[in-house]
Amino acid sequence: MPRLVRRAALILGPLCAALSLPGVAAAQSPGTISLGLERVHHVGHDDVALRGDRVRVRGVVAPYVAGQKVVVRLCRGKRKVAAKQAGVRPVAGTPNGGFAVSLKPPKGRLTVRATGAQATASAKPRGLLVVAPSAAPGARGPTVRVLQSRLAALRYAVARSGVFDASTARAVVAYRKVTGRARVGVASRGVLRSLLAGRGAFKARYPGHGKHVEADLSRQVLVLLHGRRMDRIYSTSSGKASTPTVLGRFRVYSKVPGTNAKGMVHTSYFIGGYAIHGYASVPTFPASHGCLRVPIPNARSIYDWLRIGDRVDVYP
Repeated sequence: MPRLVRRAALILGPLCAALSLPGVAAAQSPGTISLGLERVHHVGHDDVALRGDRVRVRGVVAPYVAGQKVVVRLCRGKRKVAAKQAGVRPVAGTPNGGFAVSLKPPKGRLTVRATGAQATASAKPRGLLVVAPSAAPGARGPTVRVLQSRLAALRYAVARSGVFDASTARAVVAYRKVTGRARVGVASRGVLRSLLAGRGAFKARYPGHGKHVEADLSRQVLVLLHGRRMDRIYSTSSGKASTPTVLGRFRVYSKVPGTNAKGMVHTSYFIGGYAIHGYASVPTFPASHGCLRVPIPNARSIYDWLRIGDRVDVYP
């Protein structure tokens, strides 16, 4: 061995040995890092949170050695928008360590990254979609797509357009009715949080009736069902106090397509002159002469779904 090489080996050998000792290299260089997101909701292929809400990033470091630290970063594209360092603590009963940080991410499509404090190990990145905490008619983009996706998953009749259109406003009103909120066509933070958490499902009162309609007059909604499985949920307006809708269990006995002289659109009669039909005016409260009014854009799909003999259950 040349003299210069032997001399370098004598100098560097002790230093490399020291760096390989347990608790020295490992303290700064975790072998692997894995991470997960909490306080988020899975919608389609995305983990979703509302802007202004805190997201918890929790991870596992293997192996654990005292003194380890991890840096969690939120990035939008290549740009860092937030970062926080966390100490790693031992996980009882395992050779691993764990860490957790809480972050309030900005709006947008983000990437969550976790690396050792000396950037010698890193976790597989996680995507996070942070959307606006409310949406109103005319809005468009990720917030509206998430809103429509969650409404559709709960079987509210809604178009998947990515635009907060009239269909979306009607579905939001129906959702607000079912969940006991103010009957307005705006998706507030409370509405979005509730939808993301999967709350607001309609529960059938007569699941044993097979294919049937339930008209819940207290909440002013009309629901198409197969047993306990929802097909679609709509807003309705039933009879006002002076001309109330008849209560009971009925069957569709006559169907009249098109628009009649009274402005009733695609009409399905279930007893006497009482029917389910589209109408130009469908307020959020009882206002009809006894029929179950539905918005005209929804009338044809309801009419086509119904058959002669189908049950119609009307309850207060």
